Amino acid sequence: IEPVRRDVEHPQQIKKNSASLRLWHWANTIVISGSLITVLINSTVTNVQQTSPLIRNELQKSGVSITDKQARLASHAIIDGVWDVHTYFGYCLAGLLLFRLILEFFQVTDQKFIRKIKSAYRQFNTTKINRQIARHELGVKVIYAIFYGLLAFQVVSGLFLAFEDAMEPFKSIRHSVKSLHGYCMYLILAFIA
Repeated sequence: IEPVRRDVEHPQQIKKNSASLRLWHWANTIVISGSLITVLINSTVTNVQQTSPLIRNELQKSGVSITDKQARLASHAIIDGVWDVHTYFGYCLAGLLLFRLILEFFQVTDQKFIRKIKSAYRQFNTTKINRQIARHELGVKVIYAIFYGLLAFQVVSGLFLAFEDAMEPFKSIRHSVKSLHGYCMYLILAFIA
């Protein structure tokens, strides 16, 4: 897939985003990748069914007597450690999303996201010239708007799960929020793909 790098309003010009937006993009790439890697580790390598017998067998080889329950507790401690790292990535993602929202107010006018999506829509509806570029630009901006919405949901639901002890009145919806948080991860993976 080759990106269209032409500006919709000025097709002779190449698009170039601000340095702060490029920094946000690459920081987001690192944080989301780290977060997804922690999920991958916990769903494969640190699986309780796999690690509990491994911990028990290795300790028994060293002469330590350990029960299945103790092995499961040790396995859960490892998993909890990985989830702690996942939570820190989530805090970074929350900070990056806040940075992006603040950045929107301070961006140069022609680089503001809302202005870009309006411009792409206007260009798509009003002109026959460069309509393919305008359609591509509008499609890309709509997908990014959906992505920003998913990121916002991931941040809010992740913070809800991270601070669930302080959210006692909402404890009844914890399972639903956790399920939706996990489901949205697949949508973000689809966006990345």
